[in-house]
Amino acid sequence: MPVAEAAVILTPVLDWLDLIGVAVFALSGALIAARERQTFVTMSFFALVTGVGGGTVRDLLIDAPVFWVKHPWYSIVCIAMALIVWNTPTRWWQGKLFDYADGIGLAAYSVLGSAKAMSYGLPPVSAAIMGIITGIVGGTIRDVIAGRPSILMRPELYVTAAALSASLCSFGMWLLEPRGVFDWTIWAVSALAGMMLRSAAIRFNLGLPAFHERERASSRETELGAEALAEAAAEPEVDGLYFEEAELADEKGPGT
Repeated sequence: MPVAEAAVILTPVLDWLDLIGVAVFALSGALIAARERQTFVTMSFFALVTGVGGGTVRDLLIDAPVFWVKHPWYSIVCIAMALIVWNTPTRWWQGKLFDYADGIGLAAYSVLGSAKAMSYGLPPVSAAIMGIITGIVGGTIRDVIAGRPSILMRPELYVTAAALSASLCSFGMWLLEPRGVFDWTIWAVSALAGMMLRSAAIRFNLGLPAFHERERASSRETELGAEALAEAAAEPEVDGLYFEEAELADEKGPGT
């Protein structure tokens, strides 16, 4: 799809998805600063970086105008989230309720990123990657600046949920849009799928298996190990101290 048609795809539906994603991520950034007892300036910075970080990287990669530079509403939303956190107790935002809200923002933002990338003529695979970047990069930058373990370093289903929404959106637009399926239907289904997966991960503590070294040796490795143990058992047990004592005995010689 040519770039000239990009404005046709970026409907008010995506605009609202965009604002929802920015607001939720900005809120999470402000909360990190609040828990670290930072100033309002730092809190606003965290809110802005988290809210627009992923979309900024996406726009730079697809050679699009950076969205929040041209439209000041995004910065206003981020600062508004910082103000809300500044004037409310942090305990209001603790627990799984905020995790569910973050999942909604993640899915919405991933769909938005993929749809915008498709509107700029990217193939579905690249558009899906742009959706993932849109959804997770802001939070990754936030965690790196705050010195916290990134969500990328945990096995819980977070990036996977973003990948599901982004992939369904990009491939859905590629396959179903020419067949007359409305874009908003594809976006809604994609976002809902990501939200459901993320919610299930929160509710049932689901995660991907982590890498482990092989604990069982192969039959050949076991055979070689047994042979080495047998050879070691057949030889006399010696160490450095034994050799040192033997050398001293030789030096003394008989009758000394």
